[in-house]
Amino acid sequence: MKIIPAIDIIDGKCVRLEKGDYKKQTNYFDNPVELAKMFEDKGFHYLHLVDLNGAKSGKVINLKVLEEIASNTKLTLDFGGGIKTEDDLKSVFNAGANQVTIGSLAVKNKILFKEWINFYGADKFILGADINGQKIAVSGWLETTDVTLFEFVKEYKELGIKNVLCTDISKDGMLLGPSFELYNNLMAEFPDLHLIASGGVSKIEDVVELKDNKIPAVVIGKAIYEKRIDLYELIKVGNDD
Repeated sequence: MKIIPAIDIIDGKCVRLEKGDYKKQTNYFDNPVELAKMFEDKGFHYLHLVDLNGAKSGKVINLKVLEEIASNTKLTLDFGGGIKTEDDLKSVFNAGANQVTIGSLAVKNKILFKEWINFYGADKFILGADINGQKIAVSGWLETTDVTLFEFVKEYKELGIKNVLCTDISKDGMLLGPSFELYNNLMAEFPDLHLIASGGVSKIEDVVELKDNKIPAVVIGKAIYEKRIDLYELIKVGNDD
């Protein structure tokens, strides 16, 4: 199972929100680069970076953090938040992102996103499927659309997208456990999906259950920062076949 620590960035600092609410922000680290280096030193290979300023404003804001992490670690990086134009996309790839996570654009500008998939290849993208209830939320989770999760995934899976990061907003940052039923239903519908579970992980048992349910990957943030999960134990679960 792929274990992916998350760094959410506001104004260059590592933070976490509750249910995506920008008014419920907790600051954890002033230096995301040092945090990323710590993750690498502990044995992690992947990192999920979210530009929360970018997600809210609709343009990439914290590009420098990405550049510095890419320059100072060998982590495989995916980056999301505020990517709306070809220039945004190029700048993020040039800054060192291995993949980009696209959510809002996949709803609001399908033509452009499909052009990117055709040009860059589907493997360069992670579909950000953030849900409020059963509907896709966009624009830093500030807007809920009429698009259902399953139709959203199906549409882009038919275009070659295999990587899907699914966050249940009601769980995010709440430490109440992941949406196991949701993820199991997604995998039942799309068995070859590379599903990345996100939101709600609070203890190592949550990760073990996701792994037992054959969920390919998980993003973990707050549980790490609140020291609810031992990092060595976490890596062992990820590496234990």
